[in-house]
Amino acid sequence: MPNVAIVGATGAVGQEFLKIFAERNFPVDELRLLATKRSAGKKITWQGREFEVEETTPQSFKNIDIALFAGGSASTVFAEAAVRSGAVVIDNSSAFRLDPEVPLIVPEVNPEDVKWHKGIIANPNCSTIIANVALKPIFDLAGIKRIVVSTYQAVSGAGREGIEELEAQMKAMANGEEVVSEVFPYQIASNLIPRIDVFQEGDYTKEEWKMVKETRKIFHVPDMAITATTVRVPVFRSHSESINIETQRKVSAAEVKEALSKAPGVKVIDDSAKDQYPMPFYTSDTDEVYVGRIREDYSIANGLNIWVVGDQIRKGAATNAVQIAELLL
Repeated sequence: MPNVAIVGATGAVGQEFLKIFAERNFPVDELRLLATKRSAGKKITWQGREFEVEETTPQSFKNIDIALFAGGSASTVFAEAAVRSGAVVIDNSSAFRLDPEVPLIVPEVNPEDVKWHKGIIANPNCSTIIANVALKPIFDLAGIKRIVVSTYQAVSGAGREGIEELEAQMKAMANGEEVVSEVFPYQIASNLIPRIDVFQEGDYTKEEWKMVKETRKIFHVPDMAITATTVRVPVFRSHSESINIETQRKVSAAEVKEALSKAPGVKVIDDSAKDQYPMPFYTSDTDEVYVGRIREDYSIANGLNIWVVGDQIRKGAATNAVQIAELLL
């Protein structure tokens, strides 16, 4: 059984790693919980045992086989040290995702890429993972010529602080008090913010470019035509995405529904007669990527529309990383 370290063990994703290890019966011999100096000394109970959180240092990875990094600046500071100590790093930050020497993996899409890792494996952006799990069966069925994606991203994508800010703003509005915005650039309660992360080339945001470049890398199609608009919405958990797809060959909505129904990690909820489709409220705290509103786009020859929802803390981060660790075993 592997010795496992979790870097960022006290944060939302780190805590989710522990929960998913238990749920999936992931084999762990020694477990080392690491975090910042500020969190060192905290006690965490897992599987009936109490663990003390240690400060992350370059020496923290001695005898560790797999190191899961929850994200943030720790990856750039400590990932190379972990590899030098003999660990395989599964990294949830954006530090290594577009490095050509580092595999970027969604296990339902490109599990074979795990074979060529050189010590570091990158976990994709949460919105990319959710989209790619839904796109893979369509890619296999009919090829993909072009993708247009619009995201509706929950506040928990900005961490615990995002959740707390929405809660505080909702309470302030209900009580007629002043609404304070610190985490997001504008009030998020009763609002949508069409900007996630910083603006980059062409006035696309970093989050939008992540979806474009990471999807091309995961599918090994460097010139795939894909464009994205990413939006923060006042939802606590689970990202939603409206995806318009132009396929290489004509397929019916029924064929697509059947392919998605058989695909690993996908759950189809699509019954217009019963008014059934995926929604964030009903998909939170689960590992599947939910797909509904599957229909042909009649404005082009080979067009499809799908609506995709997934828990971005679980499948969009922690579960995907644990699935990568399972591939390593």
